[in-house]
Amino acid sequence: MAAQQQLQGKRIAILATDGVERVELIEPRQALDAVGARTVVVSPKTGKIKGWEHDHWGDDIAVDQQLDTVRADDFDALMLPGGVMNPDQLRTNERAVQFVRSFFDVGKPVAAICHAPWMLIEAGVVAGRTVTSWPSLRTDIRNAGGEWVDREVVTDEGLVTSRKPDDIPAFNRKMIEEFGEGLHEPQRIDANAGLRQERSSGTEMGAR
Repeated sequence: MAAQQQLQGKRIAILATDGVERVELIEPRQALDAVGARTVVVSPKTGKIKGWEHDHWGDDIAVDQQLDTVRADDFDALMLPGGVMNPDQLRTNERAVQFVRSFFDVGKPVAAICHAPWMLIEAGVVAGRTVTSWPSLRTDIRNAGGEWVDREVVTDEGLVTSRKPDDIPAFNRKMIEEFGEGLHEPQRIDANAGLRQERSSGTEMGAR
């Protein structure tokens, strides 16, 4: 009941494109809708995106709003589903990366599962954070300055991460909790510090 009161009417962006692991979008969305949130599928594409189910294409998913028409200011939180192809495409889209980054700039909560932390790496918000993901991202996260751990769900100042579809129940519980809490000031501070560290490292490397 408390979660329903906290999330009632809050707008949650779900950023995805073709190849999204369908269960990682549909089940968290249903959990958010069930406690009164207003979920919006945002994509660089219009109309529909192709869902992926384990090892084959699944049903299409309707797009609610195109990425070019939205800003982080329009939403209270962000959910990033996985699937290999989905975040791999999105991380090459500068507008998608900036959209993700914008949530951290103002301390809004973010939840990412499976391969979705690729977007966190690309947005420069992993440094100094403890996160989990699909195991193949472990080295990428560590190289980006994050601490990777093997747990079903990890919460770090408004950022919720999980490893795989089996973790969805735990992921949903923590996501609802963090989204209900609203802004997380330490997340904003940590994100900005991580970006400064990334820029500083790049400058040092360029000077060598």
